[in-house]
Amino acid sequence: MSIAKGDKLPEGKLLKPGANGPEDLAAADLAKGRVAIFAVPGAYTPTCTNAHMPSFVKNADKFREKGVSRVVCITVNDPFVAGNWAKDTGATDAGIEVLADADGSFTKALGMNIEGAGWINGRSKRYAMLVDDGTVSEIQVEESPGACSISSGDSLLDLV
Repeated sequence: MSIAKGDKLPEGKLLKPGANGPEDLAAADLAKGRVAIFAVPGAYTPTCTNAHMPSFVKNADKFREKGVSRVVCITVNDPFVAGNWAKDTGATDAGIEVLADADGSFTKALGMNIEGAGWINGRSKRYAMLVDDGTVSEIQVEESPGACSISSGDSLLDLV
């Protein structure tokens, strides 16, 4: 079953780029304050790179103006890919944290995993959610991984 409005974020581990390599980040860290979280099926894929990430980069400051303390992107990729993609898309400069769910376990705990031929750890559904102190207050999930309308930065910002 997929995570829904009113649910608590599950426990899990994500990875973030660090000065000396990947660093662990407990998913519980995402349960502090008001956090905008969005997930992409994969770094460097067309819709993720050309539509989804840019929609959050352009709105990152607007989220903060509305009281969102963190904007976080989760991708089922290794942390090196996630870190380079964050730099290449402007996410790093916009203060967006791009976190790697390298083995897909956190995405599976959310019930947001999708499987496909040739994908070692599966991928994530495209979604965006607003989390208040660990509880999902808004969530928008795309029907198709190639779509980016209800999960865009603009759409989530309208719900803040």
